[in-house]
Amino acid sequence: MAHWLASERGGQAEGVLSRFDPAYWTVNFPRPMMASVVTTAPDALRVDAVFYRQDDLAGLIWEAEDRYDHPLLRYETDRDFRGCRLRFRWRSAGVLALDAVNGPVLTIEGRDAMGNPRAWYVRLWNYASGVPEDAIVAIDFANVDGGFMLPGEADPVFAGDVDRMFVSLVPAGYTAADAALAAPAEAWVEISGIACEGPGSVLSVGDVVLPEHGLRIANGYDDCYHLTPARVLRNALQLGYRGSILHYVGMSHYFRLELNSGGYYVSLAGGTLNVACAAWHGDFARRARALGYEVIWSLSYELLDQHCWNDWKQRAADGSPGLTGWTPPSALLSPAHSGAMYYLRVVALAFVGIAQAAGLAVKFQVGEPWWWVMPDGRLCIHDDAARAELDDPPEQNVRGTVDTAVLDAAGALLAASTLALRDVVRWAPGAEVLLLAYLPTVLDAAAPELQRANLPTGWAAPAFDVLQLEDYDWAAAGNEAASARGIALAEARLGYAAADQHYLAGFVLNPADKAQWRPIAAAAERGRKRGVPATFVWALPQVLRDGFVHFDGEDAVDAFDDVLFPLALGREAEVAPEVSTAVVTSAGGRENRNAEWAEARMRYDVGPGVRSEADIAALIGFFRARMGPARGFRLRDPFDASGGDEVLGVGDGAEARFQLVRRYGDVTRRITRPVRGSVRLAVDGLATEDFTLGERGVVTLDAAPAAGAVVTASFDFDVPVRFAEDRLNVSRATYLAGAAASVPLVEVRE
Repeated sequence: MAHWLASERGGQAEGVLSRFDPAYWTVNFPRPMMASVVTTAPDALRVDAVFYRQDDLAGLIWEAEDRYDHPLLRYETDRDFRGCRLRFRWRSAGVLALDAVNGPVLTIEGRDAMGNPRAWYVRLWNYASGVPEDAIVAIDFANVDGGFMLPGEADPVFAGDVDRMFVSLVPAGYTAADAALAAPAEAWVEISGIACEGPGSVLSVGDVVLPEHGLRIANGYDDCYHLTPARVLRNALQLGYRGSILHYVGMSHYFRLELNSGGYYVSLAGGTLNVACAAWHGDFARRARALGYEVIWSLSYELLDQHCWNDWKQRAADGSPGLTGWTPPSALLSPAHSGAMYYLRVVALAFVGIAQAAGLAVKFQVGEPWWWVMPDGRLCIHDDAARAELDDPPEQNVRGTVDTAVLDAAGALLAASTLALRDVVRWAPGAEVLLLAYLPTVLDAAAPELQRANLPTGWAAPAFDVLQLEDYDWAAAGNEAASARGIALAEARLGYAAADQHYLAGFVLNPADKAQWRPIAAAAERGRKRGVPATFVWALPQVLRDGFVHFDGEDAVDAFDDVLFPLALGREAEVAPEVSTAVVTSAGGRENRNAEWAEARMRYDVGPGVRSEADIAALIGFFRARMGPARGFRLRDPFDASGGDEVLGVGDGAEARFQLVRRYGDVTRRITRPVRGSVRLAVDGLATEDFTLGERGVVTLDAAPAAGAVVTASFDFDVPVRFAEDRLNVSRATYLAGAAASVPLVEVRE
């Protein structure tokens, strides 16, 4: 399995895109309001919104720079709009009309002709013909003015250096006051017949289509609510992802809200899902089905804290709510609270209904249900509902001594809540229900009894149709040993065979950590090799941000046979370190030298090891098996094949992975082919066996060394090499005459 992190197109396929294409508009807005945009025709879009405040304002946005698509699929950046003439039909209800004060304005942000940052405010009504809620709008960006009343307040727009433009949408009750509307206000805007003409009307757009591969993709509404479903699915499809999409409905954008005591809280008043979420997911489901996808709808036990009812939240013994580390945080719903669990069941049925209406098979995931653990180890089982169900249990710190009976009871309560959710979903004929467990949390080595509460035996097969396992902390760190132990423990405890599991690999939280894609890709491949029916990459927004590209069938690009060269290498053999140095001599004879390689590359001639006809036969057979220089192999260097107490690095309390290295003064050599069984590790001089040797000489400690702790290693190693030439010339006469054959090898960089 191979992957690539693309940063830009470099000769890959391109197509053309009409500027202002409906699929590429986005929305943005402040909480608590919600909005979404979907495409309704090749030249039309629709915005659905719900407003709660008198100063709520949504923006329908076109950006000059594509910041959301995969680098291979983005449209070109062109900030000059002066060659564009835009025309569309406007229809709306529930928002201030085109002719109103504070009605729809096209805000253009960029720079003036002198390069100074500027914004212009173009009142759409000044360029409209028709009635305020059904009109044709036509704008020539080479000749357009901002200002409310024209021509008296005209502010000529310079559209030659634009960053973005957006249409502002406000509710019919808009006053700009920081106050609540009398009731939530739903609204919609339809823009149809979108046409852009002129020499600047067409943009190039990436049109790469990767072949279908073996990975599936996960997605999250909280990260793509502002995009059109058509745009999201185009990226997934053209990056080669097929089969099922695991779609997390999120914890912060799907719900309706009601005003209570100055705050807004989730509500079932008037329906289950807010109108923006319902419109987006309905379009997403229909398009997914048309493209041949199945959708697994994922619902978690989390809600955005600011909108979660206080008595629904899990709490520690001191009353502190269980909150995640996200900004803003989400709260964990108590499995014991009947109101919270009823709400989740109703939400689940709403998404089941969306799937059925689109003609999709019903597949539903109960996502990461657990009892929250405070950073200091306290278990959050002390909300009023949990205390009543668990008979007011004493505080449990899972990093110390615990009452296992209390943890077992908490686990039974958690399992019962998920089974009730499962049973509601199974009202839908043929529904498949999956459970997702996040192993690094539920199988925390520092809290060995936590599995009683957070991996309860009530989940044991066949309680759910599929067990989905996720371990992205371990996967991103390349901690293969922890992942293997966690999966084995989950299988032993719950009894799901690999054929009844899915695996989730990922994700990369921060763009600066994109190097984590390599161990994540390796973890995904291990999942596939285990035989699970589906392995998912988590998640599409990070794939697009970092330019991750996966493709199958390319392992031969880095062809290496993990075998040792079979002939004894005599002391007469030539061993030649090679460097590349650029030397520039000035007219005065002074030299400037630049080392073009970070370290030396080794060259060998192993001909002196050929001493018999049997050696010739073995050499020729080995050469043929490697297809000459095509495939690499191991070679034991007779002069440099071991390292002793080599410093690998210094602990920081977080990093557990270290690369084996051999040091030569200030020069460091990566050791990628250590001899298995020879590696000995020490932390601050104390030997440890609590580590795993992974691929390419990476060792992963079971626990990250403390800050300042020095990690050292002793080991034997081989050099990765290949044959240097396409031909091999040896004969009987060579060694009979006492002459050495020439069999050149060259080191392979890994």
